[in-house]
Amino acid sequence: GGSTGLSLVSEIAKARQHIKKSLERMDGIAALASTPGTELFERLSLLENENKKLHSVVAGMEKLVISLQERVTALERGGGAAKSAAPAKAPAPKVEDDDDGVDLFGSDSEDDETANTIKEARLAEYNAKKSKKPALIAKSNIILDIKPWDDETDMKAMEDVVRKIVMDGLLWGASKLVPLAYGIHKLQISFVVEDDKVSIDLLTEEIEKNDELVQSVDIAAFNKI
Repeated sequence: GGSTGLSLVSEIAKARQHIKKSLERMDGIAALASTPGTELFERLSLLENENKKLHSVVAGMEKLVISLQERVTALERGGGAAKSAAPAKAPAPKVEDDDDGVDLFGSDSEDDETANTIKEARLAEYNAKKSKKPALIAKSNIILDIKPWDDETDMKAMEDVVRKIVMDGLLWGASKLVPLAYGIHKLQISFVVEDDKVSIDLLTEEIEKNDELVQSVDIAAFNKI
């Protein structure tokens, strides 16, 4: 019986010693947690900041959901017999204060980042292909009838002065003399123009400036290419 009593006393003493050490360790941890510069203090501060950020994100989501609900309600009122809008999502649950610092939105952010990267790559590829294609330039094929004053007009000289007219986007083509009457011929000449660069009215005025050779200028044919 005596040995049993001594054993019990010894166990109690050990338990007291263990409790004392545990309390001392907890005091040490509390001191570290409240001492700036220690690793534990920094980690606790970081967790506290992350917790605040999460609260801010959740609050923003709650406002967005409320705004969407209000818009849906307004549309339902204004639409009358229109189809009912889909039910708005329930507000996101609030994050508890004892959050352990886990990034609840990390996976969604990574998915969004991956999707954006793929989208940007495809857009860049599309733009690269588009830039390699030549731009479509609007052009027209036109034939002019240029009439002289009489049968004594030098038609070769007339054609020469016409072809000397140079404009950006103007390309002269084939020409021929077409008989009119009493030995008089008209000069019929074709050309191609870029529509954005060449004004037909301006070109006609330039030809008519040679009034010693040219009586009139008329458009015989006008076709888009």
